[in-house]
Formats: sequence, C-alpha cells, structure tokens
Amino acid sequence: MVRIGIIGIGFMGMIHYYGIQKILGGKVTAICTRSPKKLNGDWTSIQGNFGPRGSVEDLSEIKTYDDIDAILSDPEIDLIDICLPTHYHRDVTISALKSGKHVLVEKPIAIDLDSANEMTRVADETGNRLMVAHVLPFFAEFSYALEAVKNAEYGELLGANLKRITSKAADTPSASDVERSGGPGIDLHIHDTHFIQLLNGMPSAVFSQGKLIGEKYTDYLTTQYIYTDNPVTISCSSGSIAQKGRAFSHGFEIFLQKATLLFESSTLGGQPVVSQPLTIITDDGKVEQVDLGDTDPIDAFTNEIQHAVDAINGDSDAVLLSGTKARDALLLCYKEAESVRTGQIVTVG
Repeated sequence: MVRIGIIGIGFMGMIHYYGIQKILGGKVTAICTRSPKKLNGDWTSIQGNFGPRGSVEDLSEIKTYDDIDAILSDPEIDLIDICLPTHYHRDVTISALKSGKHVLVEKPIAIDLDSANEMTRVADETGNRLMVAHVLPFFAEFSYALEAVKNAEYGELLGANLKRITSKAADTPSASDVERSGGPGIDLHIHDTHFIQLLNGMPSAVFSQGKLIGEKYTDYLTTQYIYTDNPVTISCSSGSIAQKGRAFSHGFEIFLQKATLLFESSTLGGQPVVSQPLTIITDDGKVEQVDLGDTDPIDAFTNEIQHAVDAINGDSDAVLLSGTKARDALLLCYKEAESVRTGQIVTVG
C-alpha cells in the first residue's frame, strides 16, 4: 500500500484527494496546508473550472500538517503529492526527494530549465521517483488516441493538429505573475508539448509565430514541429486569444495511414460543449463515434495517480509521468518562445 501525503489543498490538491479515493494499492494518509479551516476538513471555499465544489471532509483518519518540513519527516509516507503553485515546485520537490520520498508534482515541472534539470538530477542521485502530473494522456479521448498510435492498428502516424485555447485575460498579467506561472505559453501549452512527445518523440526543431509576453514567455502561438528523421507533420495552436464567451477549447485531428481521429470540446457561454465527440474515420469511408462509456474529469486524475502508484508498487517506469519528459516539455516551450522572438526555425538540441 502506497501511503500518500498531499501538500497543498487548493483546487488541484482537492481534485487529487478525490481522485485517490478510487485508486487501488494507495491511499491518502496525510495532508499539509497552512489553512486551519482546511485542516479541519472545511473545503467549502474551494471551487474550480470543473468537478464538484469542495465540501466538508472527514479527516479523522488522516494526519494533518501545517508545516512542509513536518510532513516530509513523517516516516509513514511513501509518496509526496505536490499541488502547490509552480514557483514552489523546485524547492519542495528536492526536499521531498532528499527526505526519502517518491514525488508526484503537478505540471509544469518548474518554470525555468535550470530548476527542472536540478530536480531530475536529484531524483537520479537519490534513487527516488520524480513523476510529473501531466494529466492530459489520462483523459479518455487522449488516452484512446495514444493507444491507437502505439498499437498501429490503423497504420503509422502521418500527422496531427492540436489546439488548446483560452479566452484573453481581462488584464495584462504582471511581469512577476508571469515569472511565477510561465504564462499561457508554459502553464497551458505544456500539456501539448508533453503530449506531442508521447505521440512522436522530441522534434528536431520548431518554428513558431505568435505573441510574446516580455522576452521569454508567450501569450499565444502556433508551432510547426519539425522531425528530420521522418515525414510526420505535427502542429499546434495554443494560448490566450479567444473571446470571453469561449473560455476554453481543446482538441485534435490525428492522421494515421488508415484512419483519422477527431475530437474537440469547449466551454461555450459558461457551458461545456463537445462540438466534435471522439470520432474515427476509416479508409473504407466509415465514420463512427467512439464509445468511451461514462466519463468524469476526476477519472483522469484517478488514472494518473493509479499510474504512479502502480509504478511504485511494481517497481516499473511511470512512462506517462516521466520527469525527463516533463523537463523536455518545458524545453520545447522555451524553444518555441525563441522562435517567436527571432522569427527563425530553432533547433531543439
């Protein structure tokens, strides 16, 4: 049984807590937050952009901490689940790894590459696992697409177009805010750069156009991912550019030798709308919606954390949560920003 301690009980920490309730081979044994109200189980103030509003939780069987060093010192915790703002990821992750814990940390792994490299290095040195919670591959539509590419039932991957768009911010974010979050070009778009690696590995180079925030970060962009060793054509549009009535949209077109996969969903006028259910078009002309059964967004987080727990219990690689892939996803975001800034194709290296 993997004993899990969650650090940070905001919206994402709450969603992880709910997701863990349905996993096998693991359970929450401790939480850490600075809020006395939340330590007492009153999570009613927590509300996000999906899932339930927080409620009153019975934490009588769970250890509660208001100090990070204290929870890291608890010998009865195997996995630390870090759900803190990104600018805390580096220090808390490194402390957790050095304390002998495995770590699952929310995406993005960090804001800057030096921090990400240090985090992966400490994981290697300590022998403890560093897993980064990129949840996108665990949503049913994206999981199906990855499996279709992996098993090659419809032949090899030929190309893909992805998108992940939010509405424009009401106010221009401050420089300090962007330094802590990475702006849309990291905090949002890193889902895509991670998923693209899973689809077809790291590209050789990128060419991007869009709008910068300062010199290092992007507000929105469109990127062509260049693979010199094969003819696969992958592109992605991502960032904060839509109008307020379409707060969020994402989806994909994935082209295989014998089939095309389509999916798109949005938040339109405050309501979730699946404008293109997951659909497969085969080379014999058939068009069929894929039956995914009943899905709940929290199920993706259950599947994500199950993947981490299974890796620990089975001493196997948590491939979809790889710290190295998370670091490389961050690298791609910076290479794309460089391409926007210079107007040139940028080698990934």
